[in-house]
This record gives sequence, C-alpha cells and structure tokens, in this order.
Amino acid sequence: MEPTDANLHGNVHGGVILRAVDNAAGAAAARHSKGLAVTAAIDELSFLSPVRIGDILTVKAQVNWTGGTSMEVGVRVTAQPWDDADEEAIHVASAYLVFVGVDENERPRRVPPVVPDSEQDTQRWHEAELRRKSRLERRNAMREFRRTDGPTGL
Repeated sequence: MEPTDANLHGNVHGGVILRAVDNAAGAAAARHSKGLAVTAAIDELSFLSPVRIGDILTVKAQVNWTGGTSMEVGVRVTAQPWDDADEEAIHVASAYLVFVGVDENERPRRVPPVVPDSEQDTQRWHEAELRRKSRLERRNAMREFRRTDGPTGL
C-alpha cells in the first residue's frame, strides 16, 4: 500500500481495501459464472486490524453459494509488512458480497451451481444461506414498513 492510500491516521483507507475486495470478488464471480457478473450487494464487511502504508495486501475470494442467477462470494484479506517476509500475514478484513451473472444486455443470466466438496465448503454454503435469508427478511421488512408506516417521499 502506498502513501496516497492513507487516511489522516496513517492507515490505509477502508475504501481502498473495499475496492480490492470488490475486484477480487468480481473476478471470482466472473470466473465461476464463465461470464460477466456485477456486484448486487455487500452483505458484510468487517475490518479486523489496521493496514499500514507499505504492507503487502493479499486478497482471496471464493464463491460460497449460488442461486439461479446470483452468487455469494466470501473474501479474506491479509496484510504482511513489506520488509519482513518471515513475519506471518495478519487477517485484516473479511467480506461477503452478492453478485449477479449478467448477459451482454446486462440482464440476469443463470449461473452454474456451486457443489460443496468439503466440510468447510458445506459450512460456507449453509452460512451463506443464513445470510441470504436474513438479507431478504430485512429487505421485505423495510418494504412493508415503508408501505404501511414509513414517511412518504423516501
């Protein structure tokens, strides 16, 4: 990470890390779906430890779950000091993003299913299902509130 990536505290801006997360997740979604995929939602992004200027950032992404046209991608970000290859990388951020496969007209298209092939992948699949259920329940509750009780004009 470079000095232009720093905030006033001297750490890397969260937005710089978010961009790296979205890029890696987008690549994983596009590769899995064998075509274009767009970010539909950032379901969760947790910053766990500061990233310092000069740190080497590693971003790993994996498709955890698929629906008909959508995919959840999990991302893990680690950082390691640039000047000490022996120092272990630190887990600095985790995120879950939702992507939708799109065709050349930017219309949703079917994506290949993810088939969990390990206990850890099965756990990721089930946790993704829980996040999806929660996301849809929250969205429906907000819509209902706005329809019945919420202020107008929003």
